[in-house]
Amino acid sequence: MKTKFIAAALTAASLMGLGGCASMGDRQTVGTVGGAVVGGLVGSAIGGTGATILGAGAGALAGNQLTKPGHALNR
Repeated sequence: MKTKFIAAALTAASLMGLGGCASMGDRQTVGTVGGAVVGGLVGSAIGGTGATILGAGAGALAGNQLTKPGHALNR
């Protein structure tokens, strides 16, 4: 339970920090990095090293695709 709380707190802090980067101009880079951070934290909470790496990769891919120019979330 304590690990999940710490992971949730780190995720919230990471998202707040990345929110400040959103005005930097390159939304796709911010989305990719943010997705990797969140995916890595979720993977770490679920399993070991392999789950962390897989989660970070999946999160980076999702963040990259969701912030592509022309995507519904990027209008």
